[in-house]
Amino acid sequence: MDELLVGCAAGFSGDRTDAAHAVVDTLVRRGGPAVLIFETLAERTLALAQLALRDNPQAGYEPLLDDMVAPVLARCLAHGIRIVSNFGAANPRGAALRIRELADQQGLRAPRIAVVTGDDVSGTDHRSALQQALGAAGQRMEIASANAYLGAEAIAAALRAGADIVVTGRVADPSLTVGPAMAHYGWAADDWDRIARATMAGHLLECGAQVCGGYYADPGFKDVPDLARVGFPIARIDANGDCTITKSDGTGGCVDEHTVKEQLLYEVHDPAAYLTPDVTADIAQAQVTRIAPDTVRLTGVRGHPRPATLKVNVFHQHGWLAEGEISYAGRGAEARARLAAQVLQQRLAGCGPLRVDLLGVASVLGDDAGRWLSAQAVGHSQDVRLRVAMNHAEHAVAQRLPREVTALYTCGPAGGGGVRTGLRARLGTVSCGMPREQVPAQFEFIG
Repeated sequence: MDELLVGCAAGFSGDRTDAAHAVVDTLVRRGGPAVLIFETLAERTLALAQLALRDNPQAGYEPLLDDMVAPVLARCLAHGIRIVSNFGAANPRGAALRIRELADQQGLRAPRIAVVTGDDVSGTDHRSALQQALGAAGQRMEIASANAYLGAEAIAAALRAGADIVVTGRVADPSLTVGPAMAHYGWAADDWDRIARATMAGHLLECGAQVCGGYYADPGFKDVPDLARVGFPIARIDANGDCTITKSDGTGGCVDEHTVKEQLLYEVHDPAAYLTPDVTADIAQAQVTRIAPDTVRLTGVRGHPRPATLKVNVFHQHGWLAEGEISYAGRGAEARARLAAQVLQQRLAGCGPLRVDLLGVASVLGDDAGRWLSAQAVGHSQDVRLRVAMNHAEHAVAQRLPREVTALYTCGPAGGGGVRTGLRARLGTVSCGMPREQVPAQFEFIG
């Protein structure tokens, strides 16, 4: 049986939309069975999608869906390259319907589009189980939505049933790769070693250009060639689940032992027990070997039975986030920015904690309580942007912050400019586990 190629054209929502061209071109040239995945869903992304869906029942899926899919849809259908993505976010059916519209607008044959459902556990059918999983904290929450991390089985079933395109909501990122591999090779769901190997192939792909040198690049220490044209990754997965990682042809970046090892360990808490909905992957004895330029082989991954529970992210109403920024430049800029922060703290006393950052002086290393900033002597920076933020349960209180930042224009200190403010509803996130039998996944074809 021909080995399976899986190319990734996005590593997060907002990623470059031109990457798919080079990935699809490469898949076509290399020939054989192939799948194109777009990984666009993170915890924050899904929270934003839930907010969008509340405002508009036709929204709630990946905002860049058209830009990602439309340019490559015809070639994928013509060459039998299947598309699998979690860009359905909070509204997978809406995303699927939009793709069908894109195909119709281009005069293409109607693709068979499958929608994977079951991740949404915020309804009444799951409320009791969800409250039990959350414990006492759940009794006090105004839950906006709750989504379980589904695995690969429904994706595999949809592909076996003939889907050209599979749209999901919340699934584990590696499952976008595991599902196609299961469908292609006919693996059983408890073939732990093979599932684990495909899982780590998916883990290498899921962040897009990271494994091709993007997030790896550090000038003078870890140099990456032609970063402006960094390529996106492609995995060749064999019948045993082992994979070879390359990148799209004619692109910049690099794939070597170092980039692969960094991505292999990315967000992995325990290398001997990487928990996913499909398997517990063990990379403690994994081997990473460069076999050609920009070509790296991963072997030695083992698998153990999957967890009995699925991770669930619960989004709940968390008040209003108010933000404001203003710039100070020239002599005494940092002192004036600090004085402006003090004015705001005094004016907003009693409204709750105020986060203060001096961008360019103390922001990344700062803390919500401001201890780090307070411990630093006033410096001589001549280019400082003050940012303040506050979260409050009441809209009327939160909106005081944007007004007070705007008032700094003439109420002082001197020389402030470039004010920007914002006020938006905020969702908080907590995680829990639910028994997997309480969260059945399924798929359906649209149309």
